Amino acid sequence: MDHVDHAGHAGHAHHTAGGRVSWATAAQATLHCLTGCAVGEVLGMVIGTAFGWGNLPTMVLAIALAFFFGYALTLRGVLKAGVDFRTGFKVALAADTLSIAVMELIDNGVIALWPDAMDAHLDDALFWIALAASLVLAFLVTTPVNRWMIGRGKGHAVVHQYHH
Repeated sequence: MDHVDHAGHAGHAHHTAGGRVSWATAAQATLHCLTGCAVGEVLGMVIGTAFGWGNLPTMVLAIALAFFFGYALTLRGVLKAGVDFRTGFKVALAADTLSIAVMELIDNGVIALWPDAMDAHLDDALFWIALAASLVLAFLVTTPVNRWMIGRGKGHAVVHQYHH
């Protein structure tokens, strides 16, 4: 949907035709993805630790759960607007895939490169410090990506047509 078609709606003044998108809009979309990623990451780490898994299977689970929860948050909002599940799922994929992928690449890259972070346990301060730092860096890198995508009618902009 072209942004011109809904530019007059309250709540949509944060982006305009021609690709100009506010940093606040991009940050809000990024925080939305970050929430799902953080929930998935922590849950994956908790499950992997509880089962005594190694780093690789725990990381794979955490990434899968990050995508799951990121998509689920978007899907929940779209379904509330009365959209059928199949359409809602497509919207969630279109809205969040690149954002979550960039976020997970940065987040897991930081954890993998931070000395001893991969071996830190949930009760270690290093685990939480490295996770927090990786999520902050992921947010900072992903926000410009989301701004660029929204300005082109992609990413989180796809969800806007379902706002009431």
